Amino acid sequence: MAEVARQFGITETTWYRWKNQYGGMKAQDAKRLKELEAENKRLKTIVADLTLDNSMLKELAGNF
Repeated sequence: MAEVARQFGITETTWYRWKNQYGGMKAQDAKRLKELEAENKRLKTIVADLTLDNSMLKELAGNF
């Protein structure tokens, strides 16, 4: 196992973590999971930006 991990440039720990996380998935399922994680990250960023905008607008409205 150590030789295979070395060939891919990862540690054995990484290999076993990936195996536990993605072991039962097919390649298509793992790809879809990565796409969903990226989309989730993008949406969280949008929500954070809108929350900040909302907070600033409320602060400005309170000053008038």
